[in-house]
Amino acid sequence: MSHFLPLSRVTRLVGISRHALQEMIRCGTLDTFDGMVELNELLRAFPDAKWEDDAELRRVTEIKEKAFGKRVFERAMPDKEVLSARLLELGNEYAATKALLMHYSQVLSWLDEKIDEIEEDQSKETRHALHSLRAFIVRHLAEIPPDAAKIQAVIAQERILKIMSAQVTIRPSGHEFTVEGNDTLLEAALRAGVSLNYGCSNGNCGECRARLISGEVKKVHAHDYVLSQAEKDAGVFLMCSCAAVNDVVIEAGVAGAQDIPEQQLAARVKSVEVFNPQIAALHLLAPRSQRLHFLAGQSIRLSALGASGEYPIASCPCEERHIEIQILRKPDDAFSELLFGGLKVHDSVEVEGPYGEFVLEDASTRPLIFVAFGVGFAPIKSLVQHAMSLDLAESMDMHWLADDAGHYQDNLCRSWADALDNFTYIPHEQTTDTETALANIVSDYPDLHRFDVYAAGTPEQLQSAKRLFLKQGLPEQHWRASPDDSPRSVG
Repeated sequence: MSHFLPLSRVTRLVGISRHALQEMIRCGTLDTFDGMVELNELLRAFPDAKWEDDAELRRVTEIKEKAFGKRVFERAMPDKEVLSARLLELGNEYAATKALLMHYSQVLSWLDEKIDEIEEDQSKETRHALHSLRAFIVRHLAEIPPDAAKIQAVIAQERILKIMSAQVTIRPSGHEFTVEGNDTLLEAALRAGVSLNYGCSNGNCGECRARLISGEVKKVHAHDYVLSQAEKDAGVFLMCSCAAVNDVVIEAGVAGAQDIPEQQLAARVKSVEVFNPQIAALHLLAPRSQRLHFLAGQSIRLSALGASGEYPIASCPCEERHIEIQILRKPDDAFSELLFGGLKVHDSVEVEGPYGEFVLEDASTRPLIFVAFGVGFAPIKSLVQHAMSLDLAESMDMHWLADDAGHYQDNLCRSWADALDNFTYIPHEQTTDTETALANIVSDYPDLHRFDVYAAGTPEQLQSAKRLFLKQGLPEQHWRASPDDSPRSVG
């Protein structure tokens, strides 16, 4: 009786990236069947995995034991009705397995009786063969398989994963993500970096409609949008209001830069983080009922107290309601002066956007090179965090060429490099010879045809960088850039 596991769950069980797993499949070192991995094949491919290290069970135990446990536990645990449904499904699965084993036992009993019945009128040789067959069956049923402990540990871990989370596959895009805790499908997708189509995110507009292909979803939040009976019959539901009961496949649209409508909302100042006299970060909090829908790398226009400016977003869409903007202080930029001298916590800031098409090509699994010139780090930061959440790139290298503001988030970049095996951070000191600095960067990549490059800076900087990268062999369609040609400010 084979036991199959989805690829997304295998990555969590063995602790490797999705890209690494896909590479094993492409190289033929891991066999799959309809996108699933058979349990014995998993044990063969990962003989040294620590299956007895039940990380998920320990995680649940730690949550329970925290001093502020109730709120954290409620956040990490599924909705009680969803949890009940998952436990019921697990119970049904257990009952079906036990019934099948009872049937196998009965079949073996019938086989034993049949052997007794057949051997009465048979020759000595036939009776000996039948006795040998009986002994063979009894011996092998009594043996404990050599991998029994590992098999038990893997199945136990996978069962815990199925109780605590569900896997979602999106058609036709093929995106996959995990729904954990009491997240809705929309919340989990955005946290995983998958930009599903949505509008209000609170059940009013119906823009997040999806169709259930397989599995089960459960409504956990009320919504005002009314689905027609034909839609309900077709399996249509709202992702902002439903959670996944078990592993599901859904039909839903994934937004591109041109698919996201321009929005207007009033955000509140959460904090102002001054890195140094030249640059500061404005942290905004969008309303609960109107989070900003954007893609990493896009820009927004900010307005407050008569000043406005357009800036790239530095935060990732996976950060829920949080919006971060990094702004260089300039005398001719009234909004930057307001940020450094006038904005206070809880002040209201009008947000319009998003704008631009400097976004991640999330269908690509090529290794990534990020090049940030000065404050061009802001959109690059957003893209890097998005790439991290998708976990698809083979590797990520980030080059940061400093300007007067310096490497103002150097510690953050180094923490990424420390935490991720496939992320490399290369800071470059400020120089007047940008051409030579770029040439040195490009010379480190003799196989640029394999890479995607994302760069942010001034038009002049980007023009030089593009020329050098393409000369070294980067295909032009693998080059993506966003000019940071100073914010358009209105005093």
